[in-house]
Amino acid sequence: MKGLYLVTPDWDDTQKLLEVTESGLRGGAALVQYRHKTAGAELRKEQAGRLLALCRKYDRPFIVNDHVELCLELDADGIHVGGTDEAVARVRAAVGPNRIVGASCYGSIELARDACEAGASYIAFGGFYPSRVKKYPVTTPPEIVAQAKSEIPLPSVVIGGMTRENAAPLVAQGADMVAAISSVYMADDPQAAARQFVALFA
Repeated sequence: MKGLYLVTPDWDDTQKLLEVTESGLRGGAALVQYRHKTAGAELRKEQAGRLLALCRKYDRPFIVNDHVELCLELDADGIHVGGTDEAVARVRAAVGPNRIVGASCYGSIELARDACEAGASYIAFGGFYPSRVKKYPVTTPPEIVAQAKSEIPLPSVVIGGMTRENAAPLVAQGADMVAAISSVYMADDPQAAARQFVALFA
């Protein structure tokens, strides 16, 4: 796992969501996570199904945020969950050994260690910077990336207010993927924005 990790915004406009996601994939995004915190079950299933088909077209993994049943129903490539030890273990048991399981670890190396032991495929840290999309305390220390790299044998994802400029030092410390929402989805040229993130890993 390496490169740009696209996370979808809470858009009800499915066509717009698909078009901008495809621009990000054309720009080289390595993975797409469907995250829509306010969607109803019907919209969520429709959007996730169509995004999965799009990711299949580009041969990129598709991950569902939170909804294990939806992940299994669609046969998605993986699931992303909040970073508690018990949840990761339970989700790993539910989805089996071959799917991707990602865990939010916020600013905690302890949560990252626990997630690794519980069977996570990757660990996600953040927020590092203020975000236009998500509201959270910006308390994740940048040095956690290098610490995780030195002691946890899993890829790490950084998230939270990511731009090409402020992601660069985190990639230099060893971050394997940069997760972006608004920096791609709200960009004037999403494909070019995606390319800029991808260039960090060249």
